[in-house]
Amino acid sequence: MKKIALALLFCLWGVASLEAANLKVVMVIAHNGFRDEELFITKKILEEHGIKVEVASSSLTIARGMLGGTYKPDLLLKDINIDHYAAIIFVGGVGATEYWDNPIAHKLIKEAVVKHKVVAAICIAPVTLAKAGILKGKKATVWPSEAEQLEAMGAIYTGKPVERDGLIITANGPQAVNAFADTVLRALKQIGQEGK
Repeated sequence: MKKIALALLFCLWGVASLEAANLKVVMVIAHNGFRDEELFITKKILEEHGIKVEVASSSLTIARGMLGGTYKPDLLLKDINIDHYAAIIFVGGVGATEYWDNPIAHKLIKEAVVKHKVVAAICIAPVTLAKAGILKGKKATVWPSEAEQLEAMGAIYTGKPVERDGLIITANGPQAVNAFADTVLRALKQIGQEGK
């Protein structure tokens, strides 16, 4: 009973510390063909833990998910100021190829790494991180069809559902979304504590 009470207290302390840190993250979605649960479930889990979430895309018109969900982005990718966020998260889905060779996305990713932010991507979106050059020599995972791309760009492909290497977090698809969100939360808690 005492162990349960201590575990509960620790969990509550962790949530409180995130809320007290007043952290904000930006999620990047494709304008067409983002993976619905990778956006909506990740966003919900982060918000339940007191994280403010903004969503960016290449257009401010309504974005459409692969499963029929819609979302009106809060800002354009080009207007992201990485200094305002503790993390940048790239959502997968077939449309995520939109950012693979996007110089603005690559610049934001590199800047986020330099500024000690959490950089996360799920499904096929880790390819964007690889093409930005931040996965070289890092453990990473991705939707299996893109494993060779990651390896070709120097990543250490592990094939795990979720992989964390420092503040870089990758996941291999929608089935890993809960573990992905939890891993992002743990990383945010870490940088929140370091910022105190």
